[in-house]
Amino acid sequence: MDFSGILPAFMVEQKVKDWLDEDVPSFEFAGVVVENANDEAVLICKTQGLLSGIPFFDTLFSKLECHVKWNYKEGDNIEVMSRVATVIGPARNILLGERVALNILSRASGISTQAKQVCDLATEFGWKGQVAGTRKTTPGFRIVEKYALLVGGVAQHRNSLSSMVMLKDNHIWATGGDITKAVRMARQSCGFSQRIEVECRSYEEACEAAAAGSDIVMLDNFEPQTACEVAKKLKETFSHLLIEVSGGITMQNVSAYFSDHIDILSMSKLTQGYPCLDFSLKIRREDRDPTNPQVNSTPSLNMTQN
Repeated sequence: MDFSGILPAFMVEQKVKDWLDEDVPSFEFAGVVVENANDEAVLICKTQGLLSGIPFFDTLFSKLECHVKWNYKEGDNIEVMSRVATVIGPARNILLGERVALNILSRASGISTQAKQVCDLATEFGWKGQVAGTRKTTPGFRIVEKYALLVGGVAQHRNSLSSMVMLKDNHIWATGGDITKAVRMARQSCGFSQRIEVECRSYEEACEAAAAGSDIVMLDNFEPQTACEVAKKLKETFSHLLIEVSGGITMQNVSAYFSDHIDILSMSKLTQGYPCLDFSLKIRREDRDPTNPQVNSTPSLNMTQN
């Protein structure tokens, strides 16, 4: 599915401008040695994974008066040393955007690759629930990370504090420990248009939250067997309640939470410490194969340095 349509163009353009401003705050001194004639650079992926981040990559190079020709689509699996795309435009401009563009693409693709792996695992086990990404994202980079989760098949959790009401333990404690009071106050604030979720540390807390009108309860930091047992008991009393489990879920233990009674598994690991795919961008020359520098007859212009 193509998710690029959910990205507001003005927001992507502003993000790209901010990233370029950060990387080139004044002079670009190395630009003096580059002839600014039109040139081509080949985008190569050195590791296998899912391609993600094309809208941001395209917008960045468009802003620098360059054009990108893609050999793959968003969400495609790419093999090691694949020629993913060609960037065409003034050489100086290609070099201006090279590092920022690769930073975006490598991180987005890394998240999407990991997200796809956990979704494939859920499918393999026949689990019908949804894996969700959390709000534990990189400041200033959330839109890319959340978008990459979608490309990889992972559901959205909250995108911001305005997108759903979540009453965490600190909210409950700040209300005197009264879950029922906290849920009722939150409902007065958000009205009928938003769901309310309550973070719970026990079966009893979850029952109180559900009885008070919470739409979702989060079983926080439950061991797999306990989470599955508590979820089953809750569904027997509150059949329409959505049950989420969060805390300490990794690729290594996620399958232990694949219960018919658990609707959502939220994983902060998908946007914290995720592996990046390794991309490079190399100026193309007729006497040099960008994917095999060992057979080059002339020194390569390797643009993977800082």
